[in-house]
Amino acid sequence: MNMRAVAKRHAEVRRQTAPLAGRALWYVAPREADLRSETVAEPATGELLVRTSWSAISRGTERLVHRGLTDPAHRDRMRSPMQVGDFPFPVKYGYCAVGRVEAGPEPFVGRDVFVLHPHQDLFLVPADAAVPVPADVPARRATLAANMETALNALWDSGAGAGDRVVVVGAGVIGLLITYLCARLPGTQVFALDRNPARQPIVERFGATFISDPDAVNEADVVFHTSATSAGLEAALSCCGDEARLVEVSWYGDAAVSIGLGGPFHCKRLQLISSQVGALPPSRQPRWTHRRRLETALQLLRDDLLDALITREVDFDDLPQALDRILEGAGDEVATVVRYPG
Repeated sequence: MNMRAVAKRHAEVRRQTAPLAGRALWYVAPREADLRSETVAEPATGELLVRTSWSAISRGTERLVHRGLTDPAHRDRMRSPMQVGDFPFPVKYGYCAVGRVEAGPEPFVGRDVFVLHPHQDLFLVPADAAVPVPADVPARRATLAANMETALNALWDSGAGAGDRVVVVGAGVIGLLITYLCARLPGTQVFALDRNPARQPIVERFGATFISDPDAVNEADVVFHTSATSAGLEAALSCCGDEARLVEVSWYGDAAVSIGLGGPFHCKRLQLISSQVGALPPSRQPRWTHRRRLETALQLLRDDLLDALITREVDFDDLPQALDRILEGAGDEVATVVRYPG
């Protein structure tokens, strides 16, 4: 009996002997979260029953949710695709889940899929919302797909090309994925700027140069900013050469941003643009869909080097207690993934 047949039979037996029950992480108050039990319905036609193996925590966006920094002006834009509840609290939030299909249309059963779903151990999802994980991409690494999408979108927005001098300010998971992609453009010189020396080995493994001084490169063709700080944005401006493009990838939520736009910004005729993964760049919209971009992001995760980005695991049962440390501290960590039972 093949793997899909075994998984299908297992699901049939389980449905005959016990009701479907799951647990999900809910953000319930500023810097507080808990696990709540949920009844999971039988899958209807065109739905998948997915048992989660891994999910990833978005330290940028989920930190804002964790703190309750969701101003009414942008709450609609902050919603994750399968969020339940309304901001600020309580909300079931998250968008980096990978699991195995236990029931649904035959082509999916027994396969690993990536879903933009909150942290939950068992859930239903429309089949067209699940993207199969390539066979040569481990489920654990596949949790980086949403972040890789963001990095790919930023690269498109930047217009960076072969031979460019590129600076990435902020060596978090998004900045490091942008570094990884840019370092694979022929002839590029790529620099990652960060104050944390623990990021240097990853930057160098990706084929780029680590710097901690913004004055080390001041004639870049393209600069990405990902640190979500005013100081980082100032440093990014200082790295730009004449007529350079600065791509702002950070999401600040409700936080005010202070930036000087006199002097070099004006006389160098710099371009400051926003990159946001919710929309495809205009140059791609005639041909690309969000699904095609996500499928491409999963294909880009085939490289074993990218495992270096996952620096910590936490058990799902321990997640509520671990969130404060993950989101408010843990400066040496890059990406944290959640490990589910079974």
